[in-house]
Amino acid sequence: MAAQTITSKTEFHVESAYQHNQSSPIRWILSHLGRYKWLLALFFIGMTVTNIFNAAIPRQIGAAFNVVVGEAPVGEAIVSEPFQAITVFSLVIFGLVAGRLLCDSLASFSMEMVAKRLERDGRDELYLNLLGKSQTFHNRQRVGDIMARAANDMRFVNEMMMPGFSLMYDSMMALLVPIIFIGFIDARLLLAPLAFCVGYYFAVRHYMRQLEPISDEVRARFGDMNATLNEAVTGIEVVKAAAQEKQEMGKFIHDARRYRNAFVKQGEVQARYIPTLLIGVAIAGAFVHGVYLFNRGEITIGDLIAYLGLMWVLRWPAFSSFFTFYLVQMGIAGAERILELLKAETELDENAAGYTAAMRGEIVFEKVSFRYSDSGRNLLDNISFQARPGETIAIVGQTGSGKTTLTKLVNRTYDVNGGRLLIDGVDVREWNLDSLRSQISIIEQDVFLFSRTVAENIAFGLGQQVSREDIVRAAKEAQAHHFISHFKDGYDTVVGERGVTLSGGQRQRIAIARALLTDPRILILDDATSAIDSATEDEIQKAIKRILEGRTTLLITHRLSQIRRADRVLLIRQGRIVAQGPHQELMATSELYRRIFARYDI
Repeated sequence: MAAQTITSKTEFHVESAYQHNQSSPIRWILSHLGRYKWLLALFFIGMTVTNIFNAAIPRQIGAAFNVVVGEAPVGEAIVSEPFQAITVFSLVIFGLVAGRLLCDSLASFSMEMVAKRLERDGRDELYLNLLGKSQTFHNRQRVGDIMARAANDMRFVNEMMMPGFSLMYDSMMALLVPIIFIGFIDARLLLAPLAFCVGYYFAVRHYMRQLEPISDEVRARFGDMNATLNEAVTGIEVVKAAAQEKQEMGKFIHDARRYRNAFVKQGEVQARYIPTLLIGVAIAGAFVHGVYLFNRGEITIGDLIAYLGLMWVLRWPAFSSFFTFYLVQMGIAGAERILELLKAETELDENAAGYTAAMRGEIVFEKVSFRYSDSGRNLLDNISFQARPGETIAIVGQTGSGKTTLTKLVNRTYDVNGGRLLIDGVDVREWNLDSLRSQISIIEQDVFLFSRTVAENIAFGLGQQVSREDIVRAAKEAQAHHFISHFKDGYDTVVGERGVTLSGGQRQRIAIARALLTDPRILILDDATSAIDSATEDEIQKAIKRILEGRTTLLITHRLSQIRRADRVLLIRQGRIVAQGPHQELMATSELYRRIFARYDI
């Protein structure tokens, strides 16, 4: 059978030729739209011509009336016989309707393409931006709120363009073009439509000023509600175990009520929308004015019918602006919330032009200190030690002493606040981040697996294609092949989200297989064999020792069998190294070290 291959990394990108202006939501949207000038041009042309055809229809109907009643001005009577005139005008109107349909379809299609691509590009940019944020940033964020922004707020940006902006421009043309046609009939007839335009402007401005803050509140309340729901669902096991269903329900009801109240306030603003009333008054005034001019013999019956038909066209912008401005406002509010994530400061610099080389694996901590940005005290203080290439350094200490935090500095999950951390003599902040992390593998106690096949989870993290044979080999060395083979679909079995369909020991063995496959120069094991039985652990340790010859290993563990194999042991207490050396030496010289292992089940 031919070797099967899979690709474990999917690349997302937004074309670098377009620089996205993040100074404001509107400029950010416009910078994305710059990629689609031809589609936008097709939309503007198509929608403008559509409204010209639409306004020409009542003008042709008026001309037909003039011909029928015998009041056609010179040049308006196409034929003198009324039946033939009606036939000709009917064909002209049919042609205008057909042309309007064609142009409207082209405009709608082009704007639909622009809106969908804007949403796609925005999601790609946000996704890449979130991947580039530091762990400190993600620690401050609520997953549910991020998902609300990435899903719902981005969808509102789409709807802002189609149907929002599409209908807004259509409404503008439906307001402007009929007024121009009315001006050609008789300039005196502009009184009613221009008065309507003035009232329309002030009414819409007042409407938007009231709607803007409420739109922002609606999006914020939805994010809060979604975050509460996500936390409850993610932690459902803890909620049920603690019998806190009622409390969580109360929290969700509270957030849902706030979202509902904001939505009701938005409805109250929309209920006071004035332009639909103004257009009724304008049409009534236009009718009185037109009849007055007709009775004076200053306009024809056809002019009056065309005038009223064009005034009727103005109903569309008066009505559609009710929800088009709402969609545009919600889209801007959504874009603003997305920009908050994009512009959020992160301590992490990817250093794309940084140092790139194959690692030897030397790690040097020089008086390293670290604290979270919102913490007043150092979690690590004045840490200094050296791990030579190929050495195994065991790290022990009581819970909360800073062991895991120390290892997270090596691959720049966090950056040091003081001192220096060198790999192969180069400060980790000067390394290219991709080059740095691609040569470091971490296996933690809480293993995260994706809702993908077993094979894809093992191969995750490799940019090149990986053969099925290499995946199987790594699984065998991690003692995972046996249980994988017993699955119905073997390596093609899709594991549940976060690997919930697997036991803790199975998840950890898959994670170890993943690390073995990447062939790292530096390996970090954070209590990685805690959920594995002793017999299996012995086999895994043999495989790790055999595969990682010449690799530097940082090992967080409390198991004496693993500590004895280490070249040196670091004893950490309250963020400081209080002792270091071989296990036997520390047992003889450190009272704290002896007390720790006296409490451990070794």
